[in-house]
Amino acid sequence: MRPRSVRAQATLGASAVVALALGAASVALLGALEANLTRSAQADAEQQAVTIAALAAAGRLDSVPPPARGTDFVQVVDAQGRVLAASPNLEGRPALAPAPPRIPGTVRDTWKGVRVREAHRQRVVQVTTVTANGLVTVYAGTSLRDADTADETIMAALFITVPLLVLIVAAITWRVTGWALRPVEAIRAEVAEIGDRELHRRVPVPRTRDEVARLAVTMNATLDRLEAAGIRQRRFIADASHELRSPITVLRTQLEVAQAHPDPALWGELVSGALEDTVRLQDLAADLLLLARLDTSQAPPGAAVDLTEVARDAARTRGDGRVPVGAGIAPGVTVRGSTIWLSRLVTNLLDNAQRHAEQRVFLVLRVDRARGEAVLEVTDDGAGIAPADRERVFERFTRLDDARARDEGGTGLGLAIARDIALRLGGTLCVGDSPKGARLVARLPLAR
Repeated sequence: MRPRSVRAQATLGASAVVALALGAASVALLGALEANLTRSAQADAEQQAVTIAALAAAGRLDSVPPPARGTDFVQVVDAQGRVLAASPNLEGRPALAPAPPRIPGTVRDTWKGVRVREAHRQRVVQVTTVTANGLVTVYAGTSLRDADTADETIMAALFITVPLLVLIVAAITWRVTGWALRPVEAIRAEVAEIGDRELHRRVPVPRTRDEVARLAVTMNATLDRLEAAGIRQRRFIADASHELRSPITVLRTQLEVAQAHPDPALWGELVSGALEDTVRLQDLAADLLLLARLDTSQAPPGAAVDLTEVARDAARTRGDGRVPVGAGIAPGVTVRGSTIWLSRLVTNLLDNAQRHAEQRVFLVLRVDRARGEAVLEVTDDGAGIAPADRERVFERFTRLDDARARDEGGTGLGLAIARDIALRLGGTLCVGDSPKGARLVARLPLAR
């Protein structure tokens, strides 16, 4: 029974609220009208009763006046219940009340029905006063036919008007909600037609500056990110295919040469070259697998890792390299992350620095207490990185010097992997300013 569409829910809600409001207003209107008409009738009857009570107290009941305007009947009863005087329409009728009150005062009451042969309600005011012959009660009443007629008329009008107003509100709400949701339906229809080959399409943005327009803008921004991710993925596949094709081609050529010229003197050189290309393929496959895991997996559990020990181990294994690595490592630096990921981060930064350095590579690990971060800096004295390329070097398969990188085994994935690891661990990796060479700065949150 619950409506499923937003349009139907809005219409039902608005109709229910309007129905409740009109119902409450109708009850309040009827109550106010009833009270006003009843007070008016009571005032007239009370004035007549007080006037006749004054005549009774003065001993002049023989001149009982006929009911005044606004009063339908008058009756005077003594303490024994005998009728002393009455208006013409009550002549011969017994006392309206079987036992008049014993204490002087004024009582107001409403009767329903046939006490005075009246189909409508009657408002009766009884005033008890003291006379020379004892207590006398004066009954003065008036018919509430005007109040009953007004109530019936207004209730009939409300029975027609309230449902009609509710239907009008429901129709207007249905139409207005339809107009408001029309752009949403257009957005939904457009998104439903967008496939994986049509990410260039965008949803229409309405001219209004409301929530629907902001939804369309957000949806287009999401489609922009999806399209960029798709382009990046296709570019990554193409670059990976290109990188894999080169060593595979060289390896195949070497094997074909070895097969065509079965000269044992050439086998050593051919096997050495084939082994070198196989290692390059293995390293490239490992890097691609790690990138895939970084793209699809969650961050590792936030275990405390001694970054000082990881940095020392990485620097210690570089002592016999082409370019020696100096180190300035602060003790007791602990961060949250994975030992394997942090080791790969430091290793990739040192590999990149040694590949481009001329004579020196320096590793620095310090603590930035103000920001609660561990700062890892790797500098070299090579050609450096131009300001225009400081972001491009972190793109996958990017080489600023293709020929040199290929000769030394670089695939263009080292810095991309290092930045992805830093980001997944809640940190950053960027290129800093340096008077000579390149300076890569990684910031990681300290373990609390």
